[in-house]
Amino acid sequence: MIGRYVFSIVIGTVVTLSLLFIMQLLIVTGKQALTDPRERHKLEFVRVKRNENVNTQDLTPEKPPKPPETPPETPPQDMDNIDPDAPSIDIPAPTVSADTNIGGPGGMNIAEGDYLPIVRVAPVYPSRALSRGLEGFVDMSFTVTTAGTVKDPIVIQSTSSLFERAAERAVLKFKYKPRVVDGVPVEVKGVKTRITFELED
Repeated sequence: MIGRYVFSIVIGTVVTLSLLFIMQLLIVTGKQALTDPRERHKLEFVRVKRNENVNTQDLTPEKPPKPPETPPETPPQDMDNIDPDAPSIDIPAPTVSADTNIGGPGGMNIAEGDYLPIVRVAPVYPSRALSRGLEGFVDMSFTVTTAGTVKDPIVIQSTSSLFERAAERAVLKFKYKPRVVDGVPVEVKGVKTRITFELED
């Protein structure tokens, strides 16, 4: 027990003396740093004279070239110098034959042809797909009626079920010129289209 006290006293004395020595050393070096003259660096400046010669030359644009003179007018023909005995060429009038028979019921001919798209409505982007940043497409099949409207939309293929409902609603708003056969509009089944959903950059 006594040995511990002695050892502690010896260690404490050594540490205290070491600190005192370090403090004395710092004081001496600090005084020396304050008393020693500092080295001063000289900066040399060289002044350069400004160039006072400014180009005051008058920069006037060149005149554009004159436009070419208009060609002289052609003199009118002298009708008095025409020879009346000159040979003439007889050109017969062309013959035109047109069929004026108008077919169809009541003398009216209804234009025949295949169905044509008139109005295509863009789909409303689903909010869930928009929040997820999803893009894709839906392949649809439907029937074009005699009135040009759309019915019976069917989803053939889609990249995500989130787009199917919006694609069906958009297709039902499409308008077509109906197909006409023998002057009578007919339904067209199995019309296919692709509804694409893309995010704008």
